Amino acid sequence: MGQSGDLISSLLPLVALFAIFYFLIIRPQQKQAKQHKQMIADLKKGDKIVTNGGLIVEISKVEETSLTVKNVDGSEMKLARDFVARIAE
Repeated sequence: MGQSGDLISSLLPLVALFAIFYFLIIRPQQKQAKQHKQMIADLKKGDKIVTNGGLIVEISKVEETSLTVKNVDGSEMKLARDFVARIAE
């Protein structure tokens, strides 16, 4: 009986540390990734977005894996959906 009590008391800090790690790091990161994926799926023509490179552009055409975007000077370029950072305010 003494051996199992020692085992439980030695594993308890590890379990607590994992629970803290999960709720402070893993879970919020998964939630943020899910929100970003939903935001990318909801993009439509006319939305202004900010790319990972910092460009602020307007979507002119939505395709399955990419977006055609228009820069301020009117030039158009193709952008992979994965490089959309956020929607511009």
